[in-house]
Amino acid sequence: MSLEDAASVAEGPLSRIKEQSGRRIEEARKREGLTQRELSRELGMGVRWLREIESGNPKARLDDHLLCAYKLDISTGHILIPLMFFSQKMAFPMQLAIGDLRELERLCIEVVAQKHLDQLTSALTPRWSQGLRISSAA
Repeated sequence: MSLEDAASVAEGPLSRIKEQSGRRIEEARKREGLTQRELSRELGMGVRWLREIESGNPKARLDDHLLCAYKLDISTGHILIPLMFFSQKMAFPMQLAIGDLRELERLCIEVVAQKHLDQLTSALTPRWSQGLRISSAA
């Protein structure tokens, strides 16, 4: 598969992610009582580009969506979780991206951290102590 083929396959899901993200960014901006001009000034980008992001323009970069999400203190799960599904070649039901995804983000982080902790513990445990049983004095 060429890079162009891979880009066109990925563009479908990425377009949906950007569209969903743009709506969330716009809703959060309005909830904060910010105009596009005010937010774009705080982000160091042009108003026109922020409009493109909020409209879900497929040419908008994901890092710009993430920057907006961080500035507005909204979950980035609506971007990152669907990307995890797509990278595993799994369809992502967009209904899962509704609402605040902070708890789901935290669970993902906990699973990754626990897996790495388990691997680290195993790697640091001397093999001779794995068979050793500690008997309690009676």
